[in-house]
Amino acid sequence: MLGSSRHLGTDDLEESDHRIDMTSSAQHLSPSSLNERLSEILVCPRDKLPLSERPGLLLCRNGHRYSVVEGVPILLLAEVEQNHIEGTRSLLVAEAGEKAELPQFNVREGEIDPFVRNAIGATNGSLYQHLVGNISEYPIPSLRLPDGQGKLFLEIGCSWGRWCIAAARKGYQPVGIDPSLKGIRAARRIARQLGIEAQYLVADGRYLPFRNGVFDQVFSYSVMQHIPKGDVRTSLQEVRRVLRAGGQCQVQMPNVFGVRCLYHQLRRGFRAAKDFEVRYWRRRELSSAFDSIGPNYISVDGYFSLNAQVSDIRFFPRRYRVLVCASDFVRKLSRTFPPFGWIADSLYVTATRE
Repeated sequence: MLGSSRHLGTDDLEESDHRIDMTSSAQHLSPSSLNERLSEILVCPRDKLPLSERPGLLLCRNGHRYSVVEGVPILLLAEVEQNHIEGTRSLLVAEAGEKAELPQFNVREGEIDPFVRNAIGATNGSLYQHLVGNISEYPIPSLRLPDGQGKLFLEIGCSWGRWCIAAARKGYQPVGIDPSLKGIRAARRIARQLGIEAQYLVADGRYLPFRNGVFDQVFSYSVMQHIPKGDVRTSLQEVRRVLRAGGQCQVQMPNVFGVRCLYHQLRRGFRAAKDFEVRYWRRRELSSAFDSIGPNYISVDGYFSLNAQVSDIRFFPRRYRVLVCASDFVRKLSRTFPPFGWIADSLYVTATRE
């Protein structure tokens, strides 16, 4: 596969009329090669041209080059500012290519991957902090979407892949991107460990490396809230591009008037966010931003937290269980009394591409 140049994608980048099967497992390929199904939808993130594969590299005809390390494409743009330090670290590995010396982990059945064991508080939120170094099961959330029926699912900011796992178990064909090579390597290990069919690569939501109109569903949770609002709008334009006509995106975002959100804004003196701090949004502002995709609506995700999942309640100490149960109760109540939604902390914005 790597001995000759092979086109990834097609010269025609218009929307595809056929469903792409992503279930070809990467475990049968050499460590440096790409999953063949993933290769069908990849394009250059800069100019959206098809890519050809060479040993350890992906190239477009305009001369843009991207490293493939351990079978993971690193499709970040070195010339743009990275929103997270892990993006910069991934670029350093990309520069070294296959010569990069990366730590190797052999995670046995029943064990928890060391990335999750050590980073669960950072990836899942402060309510999970007590699980750092003391977790015996992967907390896989419940995806509030219809059954996938083989639809192609993109998660932006997947980290170790918990939502992709949830999507796979619900019948989707998941593809996860994240700027962190550490997170993506962990996601691949965990997918193999759990027998999950999912594809992962290092990429930036502002410059999606996918053909036009290939995804049925795009999803992002607790990610876009951390980046500048201008970058969110850029990412949403890219989401629209990669969605099929009639495809849908669902993105979790923070409400500026949420009870917890107001408290945290007060703690930082209502100053503008910096670095990876949360950016709070007004509902009207969210609707306007998602108009770039198509008709949209806002629903309640939760209260008193931006990331606690009621499906994870068994992982929480009693004091947190009360909080999470109260959040879920008020969320359900907000369906009957919509004004309660105005003080929700965590919102879902769902948009359909026309």
